[in-house]
Amino acid sequence: MPDTPLGRFCWYELMTTDPGAARAFYSAVTGWTAKESDVGDMPYTEWQVGGASVGGLMELPEEARAAGAPPNWMAYVSTPDTEATLARVEELGGSAMWGPTDIPGVGRVAWFTDPWGAALALHEPAPGDSYVPVDPGTPGAFSWHELATDDWREARTFYHELLGWGDAGEHDMGPEMGIYYMFSDEGASTPEESVGGIFNRPDQMPVNAWTVYVRVEDITKALDTVSSGGGSVASGPMEVPGGDTVAVCVDPQGAVFALHQGMGG
Repeated sequence: MPDTPLGRFCWYELMTTDPGAARAFYSAVTGWTAKESDVGDMPYTEWQVGGASVGGLMELPEEARAAGAPPNWMAYVSTPDTEATLARVEELGGSAMWGPTDIPGVGRVAWFTDPWGAALALHEPAPGDSYVPVDPGTPGAFSWHELATDDWREARTFYHELLGWGDAGEHDMGPEMGIYYMFSDEGASTPEESVGGIFNRPDQMPVNAWTVYVRVEDITKALDTVSSGGGSVASGPMEVPGGDTVAVCVDPQGAVFALHQGMGG
């Protein structure tokens, strides 16, 4: 679709081994409501905030389990041409994982890994479809996207050339953590307009990966719900530059996600 922007985060999908348990867990933690639907011939749950769909939930495919894939969150970015973007992935040293595939009522999708192994997905909307993002400051909205990788400078170049992301500032996190680089998906150039960050993966993180953040009103209450619901807190809560508070969590089935409270709630 010619009016579809390249590189805008547009969907978030949890693939898990127990969709029923995940539905109850995330609804309690984030306040999401669930809308049951189908994608092709598969049962599918849409996560909703105020009646607007922000993501989805499906059972982890058997072939993925057989290949050793754990429950995980996958973030999607928009593209007007799936084939062209996927070809560019491979030109830049990444790898196609799956697709392109047409999904009725959804559009054309594909998954890829960057040169350091972190996975991301592409979405080309169906004709006549459009995506209206929920304000990232809304409780329950996806508010931040974070890549831990082997080389943040090289990753910045890869995603800039692939998706057109722009520089939006840096933070020096000290001699152990190094630089935290922020990017924009719409050409903005200030921290206030950034949508995510990239940093060098610390030794305690086992793989290079993207982590998605969900906005909550009260992170202390949300983390209590994570723990009481069978999940765990991997790091945090901690205050980040600007005064917001974040924490990285693991759900009961093992998928990693993060929570984000704005300064003052």
